Amino acid sequence: MHSIFRKQIVRAILKVTGANHVDELSPFALAKAYRDIFINAKQFAKDLVLITIGVFSAAFGFKGFLLTNEFIDGGATGISLLCSILTGWPLPVFIITLNIPFIILGYRIMGKQFALKTVMAISALALVLATVEFPDVTQDPLLVAVFGGLFLGSGIGFAVRGGAVIDGTEVLAIYLSRNTGMTIGDIVALINVVIFSVAAYFLGIEIALYSMITYYAASKTLDFLIEGVEEYIGVTIVSPHADEIREMIIQKMGRGVTVYQGKRGFGKTGETVDADIIYTVITRLEINKLNTELAKITTNAFVVMSSVKDTRGGMIKKRPLKH
Repeated sequence: MHSIFRKQIVRAILKVTGANHVDELSPFALAKAYRDIFINAKQFAKDLVLITIGVFSAAFGFKGFLLTNEFIDGGATGISLLCSILTGWPLPVFIITLNIPFIILGYRIMGKQFALKTVMAISALALVLATVEFPDVTQDPLLVAVFGGLFLGSGIGFAVRGGAVIDGTEVLAIYLSRNTGMTIGDIVALINVVIFSVAAYFLGIEIALYSMITYYAASKTLDFLIEGVEEYIGVTIVSPHADEIREMIIQKMGRGVTVYQGKRGFGKTGETVDADIIYTVITRLEINKLNTELAKITTNAFVVMSSVKDTRGGMIKKRPLKH
């Protein structure tokens, strides 16, 4: 009875998503579809929790520390804070307005799912900033700079781990790095130099210097929350399902792969068997999606991720995906 009910639910969901020939699917195909739906739902719930934590952490950093003391951060959040301080307009207005171009750009280079999550995260942040009151924790400028950056960096980090961003500057940096000879780090640094220079002119040298401390604290907290990941991530995957994983990375991730011929060792005797070893390079914003898609194929793949400072050539050129 439970199995029949589950199949009916799967068929209904597939029909809503526009799948063809749903009524003709075999029990195996239905079971696989159910497993995929379950993995997606579980991952979405996890992402939603992480994004929610990130939104409230960033909002607390904004209203509990930075905004009342006229400190700013780098990136789109820094520009939003600076505009709010200079104009007196509500911060949520700038949070949404300034991130719209980055959302559109994120849709183009990262995909629909990433863009939808980012819209949800930024909208939620603006809503929390507009409706939730936070205490003004301290007036000490050093504490404001350090802990404001810590909470803001935590918010951005949790959102990234949930598959979204609440500061679109990194999306812009990824796009520009693919079309120029500059690295992502160089582009982000250049953007922040401009932001802090403007802050020094309008708000004063002292506030600009404290704001640099805020940015440093936020960036280090962000790096810590995403486990020290740099701009690009090299991923090595060893699994008996190498062909399926290779197709997934190419078709669903839009990334190129390199396949090595190697051997897998296991057991007490050290027995080895031939194996295809897959290597690809992704951005840290794509880790969430890779893990989700990989879980649909196998839960026993051996995966190694390592920091890649920068790449050149075909691996960083993402093939356009069909939505």
